[in-house]
Amino acid sequence: MPYPKRDNPDDYFDRLEPHQRPHLDQLRAISNEYVDRVSEELRWNQPAYIADGTQWMLQAFKNHCSLRFTPAFFESWQQTVANAGYEHGAGFLKIRYDQEVPADLCRQLIDAKLSDAKLSE
Repeated sequence: MPYPKRDNPDDYFDRLEPHQRPHLDQLRAISNEYVDRVSEELRWNQPAYIADGTQWMLQAFKNHCSLRFTPAFFESWQQTVANAGYEHGAGFLKIRYDQEVPADLCRQLIDAKLSDAKLSE
């Protein structure tokens, strides 16, 4: 069943399940560290961080959350993510709720995504 339509990012976070909230709040805080370059909005009913013509998204699932990028960008990061002990898919870092959020790795990914966007301008 699809998630109910959210009104804005705050509404999205307010409706998270208690076990999801700490991880997503931390990912949100990391993403908002880039607030001078990033705007937070909803895209496809998910929080998205838009900057320099690029974006990344946060997603919440029953047993994990993810930090999502485009598959083309993320492909070169898959081994780094695996080496850090995290699962991944085509375009996303998967973080189980029983794992810590890899804050430094998330920042590395976001920094690289923003640098990648600058290079393609």
